[in-house]
Amino acid sequence: MDQLLQQLSGILVNALPTAFLVIVLSVYLKFVLFKPLDKVLSERYALTDGARKAAEESSKSAGDKVSQYEAKLNSARVEIYKEQEDFLRNLHNEQAEQVKAARAESDARVAAAKAALAAEAAAAKLSLDAQSDALATQIADSILNRRVV
Repeated sequence: MDQLLQQLSGILVNALPTAFLVIVLSVYLKFVLFKPLDKVLSERYALTDGARKAAEESSKSAGDKVSQYEAKLNSARVEIYKEQEDFLRNLHNEQAEQVKAARAESDARVAAAKAALAAEAAAAKLSLDAQSDALATQIADSILNRRVV
């Protein structure tokens, strides 16, 4: 067994420089290769993740702007419809006033024409009454003159 321990200790003594070299090499690789590689990968992930987040924020911002645009567009449409409604209401009111004025004017003309016609009828009646009396007198005279003859 002593011999086995001696051989084992010889192997361990021979393996120490290799173990030391492996440890040094692993530390060297860690600082020279793996840390910079981890740093580059984390930066790349941060950049892609940041770009993804920026794209999501941009998409949200665009969605918000679209909804604001649609809201403004709808409010503009509502305002235009109100203006059109007011314009049409004013136009109808003006037309109604014009029709009312034209009706009042035509009623006044009709009343004036009726009054003129009534005056003419009264004058014609007076004239006819006077003429009928004169004709009645002429007829009576001519009938009486013929009977006498």
